[in-house]
Amino acid sequence: PHKLEAMEHCEVDPDAVALGAVNTIRFDSDATRGFNTDGPGFARAIEDDFKVPFASLKVAIVGAGGGAGQAIATQGCLSGIGKLVVVNRTVAKLGPLVEKLRLISPGTEIIALSFDDPALAGHCLGCDLIVNTSSVGLKPGDPSILPATCLKKEHLVYDTIYQPPVTPLLAAANEAGCRTSNGLSMLVHQGALAFQHWFPGTDPLPVMRQAMGHFSGV
Repeated sequence: PHKLEAMEHCEVDPDAVALGAVNTIRFDSDATRGFNTDGPGFARAIEDDFKVPFASLKVAIVGAGGGAGQAIATQGCLSGIGKLVVVNRTVAKLGPLVEKLRLISPGTEIIALSFDDPALAGHCLGCDLIVNTSSVGLKPGDPSILPATCLKKEHLVYDTIYQPPVTPLLAAANEAGCRTSNGLSMLVHQGALAFQHWFPGTDPLPVMRQAMGHFSGV
């Protein structure tokens, strides 16, 4: 079933309720239970790739109007991050998301901006982690989702796109001296979390990393 429809037919994990969707279902003897690995998988990917606690970061999410952006923004607030900047082509689309996020984490400073807002560069430079959750970068000839003025060498830059492995945003971030990573690690951690919901006590990460290494040519 559709992710939202699935929530009506199972006991839903509280974090999946906050994330607004179920993408992993487990059929237990006493109940059908639903989970969401999108946000937790992203948080684990960030901590694995950059060796910093996700909750300690100030985060800017560009292309935040889509499902991935909303899941990652919600995970940020569930984790209690101090500052969240959400950027979208249309700011009005972010209104319901921002309202929900402020209820989840009243202590998080939440700022919604459009790509043409003159304050964009300043707010991005005030963050530690920049995340692209849009599809800009998938197609040959796409520009960087952010101009170079939004980047500084201290940034951690994560693009949820992993094909191509170096998007225009990541190329610009590498040029600026940032530490970068792409969505392959999120895919691995999402898969590992789903596997552990189905088979508690297992550690599938080493095998999954090996398989993804072959996929990516590493």
